[in-house]
Amino acid sequence: MGDHMFESFNREKKKETLYVSLYKHIKKMIVEEKYKEGQKLPSKRKLAEHLKISPLTVEAAYQQLIAEGYVYAIEKKGYYIDQKVELVKSLSNKKRDVNNIEKPVDQEYKYAFKTNVVDTSLFPNTVWAKLSREVLSENHHEMLNITHPQGVLMLRVEIAKYLELYRGMKVDESQIVIGSGSSSLISLLIELLGRDNHYAIENPCYTKNYHLYQGNNVELSLISLDESGIRIDDLEKSKAQIVHITPSHQFPMGIVMPIQRRIELLNWSNRLTGRYIIEDDYDSEFRYQGKPIPALQGFYENEQVIYMNTFTKTLAPSFRMNYMVIPHKLLPRYHHMMSYHGCTVPNFEQFIMHKFMQGGYFERHINRMRNQYRIKLEQIIKITENYASVTIKGYDTGLHFLMEIDTLSSEESLVLKALKNHIYVTGLNSYDHSKVKEHHKPTLVLGYSGLKNDEIEDALLALIQALEID
Repeated sequence: MGDHMFESFNREKKKETLYVSLYKHIKKMIVEEKYKEGQKLPSKRKLAEHLKISPLTVEAAYQQLIAEGYVYAIEKKGYYIDQKVELVKSLSNKKRDVNNIEKPVDQEYKYAFKTNVVDTSLFPNTVWAKLSREVLSENHHEMLNITHPQGVLMLRVEIAKYLELYRGMKVDESQIVIGSGSSSLISLLIELLGRDNHYAIENPCYTKNYHLYQGNNVELSLISLDESGIRIDDLEKSKAQIVHITPSHQFPMGIVMPIQRRIELLNWSNRLTGRYIIEDDYDSEFRYQGKPIPALQGFYENEQVIYMNTFTKTLAPSFRMNYMVIPHKLLPRYHHMMSYHGCTVPNFEQFIMHKFMQGGYFERHINRMRNQYRIKLEQIIKITENYASVTIKGYDTGLHFLMEIDTLSSEESLVLKALKNHIYVTGLNSYDHSKVKEHHKPTLVLGYSGLKNDEIEDALLALIQALEID
């Protein structure tokens, strides 16, 4: 092997550890086929003399190449290019192909009517910083210990108190499980309830949840809606034993399930053993007219309902902390099957959240957010009243609404028009996962919580202009 093969090494060796530089140099030569399969490498002594480095450095480089399969050693004979080099080259080429794939670029929008954001300007930074310091000072020992699989006990106690006071639920801390996002809790529930069960979900629905069930390889039925929410007759016709619903503010339709439909749903769950309702109460805190309807779980302390909620909608999208309430009768099964699952939320965040709720900050924060969102909503209603072809639906609660438009244009074309004007919107059809889409007027699903009060009017007028609405 000629000395010219190492000419570039001297220019590289100062950039990093010598043996690493030498290892990379030889590896590059192998991958580029400048060294052939079975070709002998210089001896450690000879190469060390040529490069004016230690033989130990050369040995370290050779050993790394051996470990990765580029080189093999024959005792008393030397070092050779490994026969696996063809595979190495193949993998290298594959990597370059992957890198050549066009990657999506996050687009900047002038206005974004997204449904997965909140007004982060309302986040209580000062209070949160104060409580963080208190946790570091007062709870540093507990914070460093292993967390209970269901989450920090003190936080679960506060959540139980909150649910009783604001959602009419009589639960205890032993029923509460804390997790990092709905995806982790849904996957855990599927494991708990069984993949051999048949599941159902509303249609249209939150797309992420739909894909979560599909990704867990369970039988899944899509159940249609009427003006009161999920259709019980269609649910009865399905093989479903477990149904996932959003009764407080159906996503995306914005339907608040009335009492009578809730009773019908509970009756469905009680008719056969093994039926359960997963109640996703994701933005129930934001109701602007009248008192919130009690949670399904609170009806007769129902043992067929698994309750879920999140702090993401009340604090910030990056605050990945959700929780669920498991019926007492499922707890033995949960402890038997799930005891090896660790809590996925860091102790530090849980201790801060405990103090945030215990000190009354959480309640005050929600009241403040509710007032601010009400102001935004009032602006939206006032502006859209001037356009006869626009009908606003599903806005009595929650953080999104539907804009139904009386137009000859298709829903897809309206979305494209908005995007071309740098305005982010989604169409109702994008949440419909059935093979045959239900016929309806072109409808946009618009989240308003991420827009600031002083840009609501400009954002809406810009959207209306982009859609060419009279």
